[in-house]
Amino acid sequence: MESPASPGNLSRRGILKGAAVTAGGAVLGLGSTSVARAADASITATSPDGANRITMSLVGGVLQWSVKRGGTTVLNPSALGLVLSDGTQLGAGNLSVTNYQHWTKDSTWTPVYGRDATVRDHYQEMRWNLREATSGVNFSVQLRAYDTGVALRCVLLDAGSATISDELTTWAFPAGTTVYSARDEDAYSPLAPGAIPLTGTSTTDNGNLSDLPLLVTLDSGLHATICESSRVNYPRSMVSSVTGADNTLKTYLMKKSARSSGTAQNTTTVTTPFATPWRVLVLGDEAGDLIDNAELVLNLAPPCALPATSWIKPGKVFRCELTTAAGTQGVDFAAARNLQYIEYDAGWYGPEFSTLDATTPIAAIDLPGVIDYATSHGVGVFLYVNRIALTDPDTLFALYKSWGVAGIKLGFINDGTQAMTNQIIAWAKAAAKYELLIDMHDDVRSWGYERTYPNWISLEGVRGNEQFPTATNNVLLPFARNVGGPMDYTICYGQSRDQTTNNHQLAMAAVYYQPLNFLYWYSKPSAYATTANWPGLAWFDAIPTTWDESTTVAAAVGQYVAVARRSGITWFLGAMTNEDARTLSVPLTFLDSGTSYTATIYADGTAGSTPHATPTVVSTRTVTSATTLSVTMTSAGGQAVILTPVNSVS
Repeated sequence: MESPASPGNLSRRGILKGAAVTAGGAVLGLGSTSVARAADASITATSPDGANRITMSLVGGVLQWSVKRGGTTVLNPSALGLVLSDGTQLGAGNLSVTNYQHWTKDSTWTPVYGRDATVRDHYQEMRWNLREATSGVNFSVQLRAYDTGVALRCVLLDAGSATISDELTTWAFPAGTTVYSARDEDAYSPLAPGAIPLTGTSTTDNGNLSDLPLLVTLDSGLHATICESSRVNYPRSMVSSVTGADNTLKTYLMKKSARSSGTAQNTTTVTTPFATPWRVLVLGDEAGDLIDNAELVLNLAPPCALPATSWIKPGKVFRCELTTAAGTQGVDFAAARNLQYIEYDAGWYGPEFSTLDATTPIAAIDLPGVIDYATSHGVGVFLYVNRIALTDPDTLFALYKSWGVAGIKLGFINDGTQAMTNQIIAWAKAAAKYELLIDMHDDVRSWGYERTYPNWISLEGVRGNEQFPTATNNVLLPFARNVGGPMDYTICYGQSRDQTTNNHQLAMAAVYYQPLNFLYWYSKPSAYATTANWPGLAWFDAIPTTWDESTTVAAAVGQYVAVARRSGITWFLGAMTNEDARTLSVPLTFLDSGTSYTATIYADGTAGSTPHATPTVVSTRTVTSATTLSVTMTSAGGQAVILTPVNSVS
């Protein structure tokens, strides 16, 4: 629906009838419009609940933007705009407003899979059309305010082409702000915005750079995560510190693909009209709000582009050793343990960095036999492919489809340049053509396109759990990387190298959003032959990977997190702590009132000599929505709880 919005200081001088504007391949429907004549002006988009306000101002011909939540400053006035390759700066001066548009939209859409069964898309949008006087270039800036955060993007309006060399957009946070910076697979470092360390090599982008999503905590107590959404035909964004501006970050467009020695792209040429990606601030009063508000990234992405999606099946995966016997044993284990897929990883067709042919299995694997055996047991098969073997993805994917393969895990995807963005989308499209799921690994970052191509079911772009990181690292991820999108984090249950308890690993399956969830990483079925030694197996048997409803029930950045997710009538609660032992009081108010539930609790026992040595203690009790659960965790520990209505039939 559309409704009038206040133009702030902007004078409304005649209502114009709006026509649809094509930008970046999407139709931008127009609401109320007016022409601006004032040299200085401002407009503000306000979220439906009134909490979030994103303002754009024109002062002396220069664009600025700022953000408040609940009247508290999130962003001070910050620069805004684009730089073209001929030196034209769209936003730095000589601007006038030529048109003003605004409306409110409220709709609901149903994802193929996700954190929730339905997603509400409710926002107020404000737009200015502007003209840069010297060059005559016409462009638009669009603001959106949701209850969950704010976003903006630029649209080049003139028909033809344009070459973009940079963005002017900065993020000027208040004093006392902390960002949790990480690049590639480094651990997170809490520091001031102006203190991001210098990183890079001769083959990568160099600078005081941090990857997105970027977690931000403000001295006021507010929380934010910087993300991007709807990136098409455009380089990936990072952020950099700004010399002489201690609390300011600048949007940085990658010129090389991460970890890559490939060709640098210093500029981005596009056909216009063209829309840049959305620059997104997911916002919350508390840390847990960031987890619950992550759907903002999807709301800003294009709708599903696939005509049929019933073949897309999220699920749990077991990685097999590279033999026929290991494959069939993996299928038996998957069928017994309610896993949907097995996977042959790197090496199934030979040494991955020297073998360009991914069509011939090694002699140790009878791949047709394993696929037939898996299919007969209702289990799908994933195959790993290094990107150097993707010279003809259409032919390769068609072959895999003919074999009966369910999905592909792509390795060493070096996301970054405009060309790599387009290549990644092309791989997702090609996989969808042959009804194949796709999981992209290594330094690739999400931008909401699992909504557009839901067969792109997961990606890495994180310091993986197979590196056995600290518990502190693990309890930062829900507020940072996982806000941006699905995360393949390879749960390492029962591994002696874990720096966490087994229950911490159990809880990951509920805390993290992982629609394709690799379980039992670095393990094999025989390790769990004596099931009595592994009480957590029943938790993994029961838990799904996508959800009807999700809510964060306790959270503090880098300290602890507890998330409850519902599938059908059953709730799954996961809680994780850092290296500090603690007890959380968790009200079960998310349960249906008037219904009793059986809580099956997988708790840390008496702390062992190392976190890994801490046993799991299983107990049951009856609870209701009036119950407050005491969730006790040892150092680097966790707790997992299954909540099933007492009278339900399993």
